[in-house]
Formats: sequence, C-alpha cells, structure tokens
Amino acid sequence: MKVILLVDVKGTGKKGEIVDVSDGFAQNFLLKQKKAKIADSTAINQKQMSDKAKEYHYEQDKQKAQEVADKLKNYVLHFAVKAGDNGKIFGSITNAEIAEELKKDGYEISKKQIVLDNPIKYAGVYKIDIKLFTGITAKLQVEVRVL
Repeated sequence: MKVILLVDVKGTGKKGEIVDVSDGFAQNFLLKQKKAKIADSTAINQKQMSDKAKEYHYEQDKQKAQEVADKLKNYVLHFAVKAGDNGKIFGSITNAEIAEELKKDGYEISKKQIVLDNPIKYAGVYKIDIKLFTGITAKLQVEVRVL
C-alpha cells in the first residue's frame, strides 16, 4: 500500500515521502496513529503542488537575500563612540547594536544573523559576516571612530 508519511517514521521514511508499506503496517500502525495518509491521486497531487510552492518560496527568499547581500557589499556602518587614550572604547559594540543600526537604515537583519566572534572594543575598521540565507553571507564594513 502506498502512503504519504506525515511524520518521520524510523525505518520507513521521512515526513512527506511516498513509501510502499505492507497493508497491515499501514492499517494497524501508520493510519491508526495518523502518521500517514493513503497516497491516492488527490493526495499525491496536493503533495506535488505543496512541494512546488515550497520550492518557489525558497527561491524567492534566496533571491531577496542575494539582493540584500549585494547592497551590503558597498555599505559602511559608522559608529562614533567615546574612548580612552589607548583607543579602547568605553563599553563595546555588540551584534545587537549593529542589528539596531542596520534596522534604522531599513535592513531587516536580526542579531542572530550577525557573526561577531567578540564584541568590538577598539576603534578601527572591521569586516563582519552576516548570514542572510543558506550559502549566502554578506560582508559588512563597520567603522568605529573616536569622538
């Protein structure tokens, strides 16, 4: 019997797969516990349409992320902060502050997307990675100046 799995089933398949299982296993376990549904022509058609829609939205999101990455390539983010004599700033600049400044300029980037090994504690120019999408990383230039 062909069924479409609604959840991952160990030893059988992953969610969304169409698998061929024995009638007893399908009737007594998969269908009874609502872990699968019978793969009739309507269900298969719905699954194919759903897969196409997911792929379309995935490509749209990927394209938008690439556009943002291209814009950020030439973008310089400026911070003016107070610092001591040796150039060490009072406090530090974190990924949350960078995300907040980017939001003011119209970029919807969360602090979790900004890759910052350690908070910025010295004046200077820094190149920071921003993970926008799977496989798409933008380089942002951050310039920290002393007031």
